[in-house]
Amino acid sequence: MSDTERTGPEADAWEKACAEDLAAEQARRRAQYGSAEPGSAAEELRKLMDAVADKLSAFQAPIAGTAAQGAVQHFMEQAKAAVEPVIERNPEVFDHLANAGSELLAAYRSAVFGHERRWTAGPDEAGPGEKPESGSGGEHIDLD
Repeated sequence: MSDTERTGPEADAWEKACAEDLAAEQARRRAQYGSAEPGSAAEELRKLMDAVADKLSAFQAPIAGTAAQGAVQHFMEQAKAAVEPVIERNPEVFDHLANAGSELLAAYRSAVFGHERRWTAGPDEAGPGEKPESGSGGEHIDLD
């Protein structure tokens, strides 16, 4: 049985242990790096853009000439100018986009999980009405 296929009391214990480990790791990271909680998606986008701009400006003359540095700086200024008004007027848009991305990822995982289980299952492990698949990679996955 793989780690993803636990059932019964074992699954509950496994889930509880994972949740405890995650909480301990989060507490350790808060203690190590500070307790800065993530902000809204709009605030996080601003932080990302600032971090990217800082990294790009850190790559000075050894990598690119003055013209290339000016082009990168100009591009970052244009990107900020395009995104800032949207963030100011509609910050909730980014929260909705982040939630939509999470939902799409969950849908993808759900669609693929069953196929992965059948690909990796032996003949004795296939569920009722399922037959193990060969896992050759050439098979069609229907996401509809």
